[in-house]
Amino acid sequence: MLPFFKLISADLEAVEIELGRVLIGEDDLLNQTATHLLRAGGKRLRPAFALLSAKVYTDDVSGVWPLAAALELIHMATLVHDDVVDEADARRGKPTVRALWGNEVSTHTGDYVLAKALIQVSGYDRPLISRVLSGTCVKMCEGEIIQMHGIYQANLRNYLHRIQCKTACLIESSCKLGAVAAGAPDAIHHPLGRFGHYLGIAFQVTDDILDMVADESRLGKRVGGDLRQGIVTIPVIYALNRGGSAAERLREIVENRSKTETEVEEAIELTRELGGIDYGRHIAGAYLEKSIQQLKRLPDVPARESLRQIAEFIQIRAY
Repeated sequence: MLPFFKLISADLEAVEIELGRVLIGEDDLLNQTATHLLRAGGKRLRPAFALLSAKVYTDDVSGVWPLAAALELIHMATLVHDDVVDEADARRGKPTVRALWGNEVSTHTGDYVLAKALIQVSGYDRPLISRVLSGTCVKMCEGEIIQMHGIYQANLRNYLHRIQCKTACLIESSCKLGAVAAGAPDAIHHPLGRFGHYLGIAFQVTDDILDMVADESRLGKRVGGDLRQGIVTIPVIYALNRGGSAAERLREIVENRSKTETEVEEAIELTRELGGIDYGRHIAGAYLEKSIQQLKRLPDVPARESLRQIAEFIQIRAY
């Protein structure tokens, strides 16, 4: 368990039990795929954000457990669907549902997990929770479509909009709604939401950097995945805008729909040489600083410090 989760260790264990309970149903095949998803693990960051945000306001966050589980279920569902779209055979170093059972079963598993998430939040009497979560799911779908339409395109504005929809919105909702479910006032859940928004952008920028430079054994998949799919991320966008022969060569590789593994490696090296990796880290750092500024608007309690530590972890993480 990550050190900054110590404050909520018992709560995370309860959420893990809740996930196992919720995902088991009447169909044996769905039970197999759901069990596989649970055993695949994950950082459980989104439940942690919800629980820590709730603890900014109150010590007893047991009422937030169903929401925390729902947030992880939504995240799981998007990953299962992503693996179908991306034709991915491995995630976190383990076979995907798609690799083991095929695209059709994988698609239905994602739908099943998402439906279970909706059931999880149906018991709350705060309409804001359902409204925000529904809007978040809409944005995440929009982000996927934006990504599909933006293949091979190097546009910074579209990139930032895409990652806000695909990644930041669920982290923002996790931070905001954890506090809402705990009964916190707007003065607490609003800055927590903004914290999550900025942190979510930094998280995805860092993810995109790791896709080019991480140790594959720790990342759990091959580096260069975005380049292979024609997804242009912030390091490459910056590198392409530098101009010159190196940038032109990079553009040739990026726009090549049948690039070789040697060309993928060359593109990563060109991006590094043109300063794209360093620029991406600079942007991630700027958004992390914005997120930390939002924490200063909150009460000085242990949960706030844990959230700050998560922000620092996101900046230095290697997987």
